[in-house]
Amino acid sequence: MRPSAARLAAYGVLGLPLAMAALPIYVHVPKYYADTLGLPLAAVGAILLAARLLDAVEDPLFGWWSDRARARGRSRWAFVAAGVPLLALGMAGLFNPPAASGPALAAWLAASLVVVYTGYSLVTVSYLAHGAEITDDPAGRTRVTAWREGFSLVGVFLAAALPAALAAQAGEREGFARFSLLFAPLVAVAAVVTVRASPPAHARLPPAGTGLARAFVLPLRNPAFRRLLAIFVLNGIAASIPATLVLFFIEDVVRRPDLAPAFLVAYFAAGAAGLPAWVALARRAGKGRAWLAAMGVSIAAFVWAFFLAPGSVAAYFVICALSGLALGADLALPPSMLADVIDGDEARGAGRNEGAYFGLWSLVTKLNLALAAGLALPLLQAFGYAPRAHNPGEALVVLAGVYALLPCGLKAVAAGVLWASPFCGGKGGNTDEHG
Repeated sequence: MRPSAARLAAYGVLGLPLAMAALPIYVHVPKYYADTLGLPLAAVGAILLAARLLDAVEDPLFGWWSDRARARGRSRWAFVAAGVPLLALGMAGLFNPPAASGPALAAWLAASLVVVYTGYSLVTVSYLAHGAEITDDPAGRTRVTAWREGFSLVGVFLAAALPAALAAQAGEREGFARFSLLFAPLVAVAAVVTVRASPPAHARLPPAGTGLARAFVLPLRNPAFRRLLAIFVLNGIAASIPATLVLFFIEDVVRRPDLAPAFLVAYFAAGAAGLPAWVALARRAGKGRAWLAAMGVSIAAFVWAFFLAPGSVAAYFVICALSGLALGADLALPPSMLADVIDGDEARGAGRNEGAYFGLWSLVTKLNLALAAGLALPLLQAFGYAPRAHNPGEALVVLAGVYALLPCGLKAVAAGVLWASPFCGGKGGNTDEHG
């Protein structure tokens, strides 16, 4: 039976606060702790890298645990219920730091990140796995992910606009503090709606085997997953680098930090506007080909950011809007393709292992972000870049190159791998002909 729009909306609504947490963690935290609070860029990058590496290891563990509970007839929602309070507590700690500096502030950042990442992982791995279990229809899976990512984009709008609006009223530190405290009731209400009103998961063949090590290695035995993961890694790093550097780029290259929320909203609004078109194209041409087209649009638009001069407000708005159009495909199509890939295990008699797959998928997502922060920020510092300082021209060229050219190069490689893969009808056949 096809899930109703109302039930899919109930499932998707939890994506809103999850995105509200993700954007500040990945975009605002580097600048907030380096610029507003005064930690060195290299130290912030190292802490983000270490915390994300630790967090990434948790995801396959939580996926294995979730699969075991599902196989015993229990609900994945227990993990969501356990993770929501940790996520709210971690967000409050992250954006309400004590009046400290140096090692004490670095330790607070590290501890807050561990709490927020653990809560986020507990929620997201089981939440994504449940979404993959709602329907067995490949086109229906894209519909599920589109609802979830549509709500996620609304959450991103709020995360892009609210901190700036609150900071304008009470200052940057107090603005982020208020934002983190508003987050707690919102994520609690959304979790209740999702748990109580989501479409039920279909009955599944239990996973074969119970070993923890299996959660780390079983997905890698699936050749279609290995291909999809390689593309996802390249494309994910390409997206993570600009996410880490965007506020520095807006402040020191475009030189309009006052317009940062507007630029972010333009980017994500374009992503929301383009989402239905990518879903429709996936239905007609296949998910792989639709994703490939989106990569081409992103590269063609974003590469021009390297050539921007100070004050290029209109041009940067155009770049944000055009590159943002591709965002809907990046959000909706890869998780839907992953759900299709998991079918291979069931066909081979290995049962359903959604938790293991989405645990490893989340691990890779966080490694992408960890590498972006852990490499890009120290690289900029090594070339003499410092936030809110008089930077030499060479440092700003490096900032623009790392922000724009490096991601476009990585995305071009990802597009080439996708084009040659079975997902686009390359060697081995088309694995998503049901689109």
